[in-house]
Amino acid sequence: MRKLLAGLGIAVFIGACAGGAIPGLMMTAPAAVTATSPHILAALADPRRPEADRERDALRHPAEIMAFAGVQPGWRVADIGPGGGYYTRLFSVAAGGEGRVYGVDRAGTAERPRPLSAFAAEYGNIAHLTDGYANWTISEPLDAIFVSQIYHDFYLPQLSIDVPALNRKMYDALKPGGVLIIIDHAATAGSDVSVTGTLHRIDQAQVIRDLTAVGFVMEEESPALRNGADDRSVRVFEGDIRGRTDQFTLRFRKPAN
Repeated sequence: MRKLLAGLGIAVFIGACAGGAIPGLMMTAPAAVTATSPHILAALADPRRPEADRERDALRHPAEIMAFAGVQPGWRVADIGPGGGYYTRLFSVAAGGEGRVYGVDRAGTAERPRPLSAFAAEYGNIAHLTDGYANWTISEPLDAIFVSQIYHDFYLPQLSIDVPALNRKMYDALKPGGVLIIIDHAATAGSDVSVTGTLHRIDQAQVIRDLTAVGFVMEEESPALRNGADDRSVRVFEGDIRGRTDQFTLRFRKPAN
């Protein structure tokens, strides 16, 4: 009888191994990303970062934002609307040599070149795409898409962007389980999208409606960039509010199955 039970135990153990799980043993999961994770600290300490970027860290809280996004070494990240490359540089170092960062930019001109073009090659894992916010092509599935302070621009008439189509494109570009991070200047609750062209703000509820409509799950909000002193009534470029607007930070996820 003992031999029979022992044989059954071995069979169960072998079967479990074949299925990828061993009863009684804890499977090792990736460590949670925090603001003090080594790859996050390495990104902040990168000596190639401009001093102007470092001076903005106190207001932009990049360590907390990257931890909220869950950025891991080896990730593929699209930074849509990278501007001067503040986050593009950080993602490049955090993702490391096995990772890849796509800076999805508007087309530049001789009179108005895009800053990313000046340093992308220096990092080795940055691809600078200049076909516009809605016309990009990325051939590999992404772990994350990052849209900081630019989602409201998708509604500007002069850009002629089909917002639902672009949101579906972002959804399709992500791996199952991938994340979409949206940071933007908060408008007064209930504001029409017309304020995107006047105040350069957008109602948080509008963004949530837009993205859940194409399949994203609204997962969590970070308070890192909130500022209750901003009454949301002035243009984001005005006086003392510039760089200090009340901003929402949302994490959406593409369902894993």
